[in-house]
Amino acid sequence: MARRDPEAPRRLAIIASKGTLDFAYPPFILGSTAAAMGWEVGIFFTFYGLPLLLRNYEPKVSPLGNPAMPLKMPFGPPALREVSWPIPALVEALPGFSHLATTLMQQTFKEKGVPSLLELRQLCIDAGVNLIACQMTMDVFGFKKEDFIPECTVGGAATFLEFAADADVSLFI
Repeated sequence: MARRDPEAPRRLAIIASKGTLDFAYPPFILGSTAAAMGWEVGIFFTFYGLPLLLRNYEPKVSPLGNPAMPLKMPFGPPALREVSWPIPALVEALPGFSHLATTLMQQTFKEKGVPSLLELRQLCIDAGVNLIACQMTMDVFGFKKEDFIPECTVGGAATFLEFAADADVSLFI
């Protein structure tokens, strides 16, 4: 199989299939970083990852089913901030816990200087990352092109595979 031009920039292909806050960061962090390094980047947003391209979308943390999720307090005395709070699964199912976990994660990210999700998405746009909305997912869930940011393109699996075929790195998130 012939490889593309060996002088061409490196290429990163990412499939973003989840839309919770914790899963929304990796495709935008990796995509913006690779683009800043001069790589060609394409991110294919499918299934629950598709809403990350909506004009107004505020993803939430889904603590249920995430046993590795430590909760450290983003505020308070230093000794309290160092404690990883074990959260029983039953508590994670309580109404309002997702909102609390989302607020704590956003506050922690802000205090650590991590850009917001919308800022990372804009970095990707500014760096020329190809943000591809999955046509089939749009059809299945009833989305229209107008629902999404104007910078994204709409394409199917074949569109993404054409790009990914020559990728140096391919990731499924």
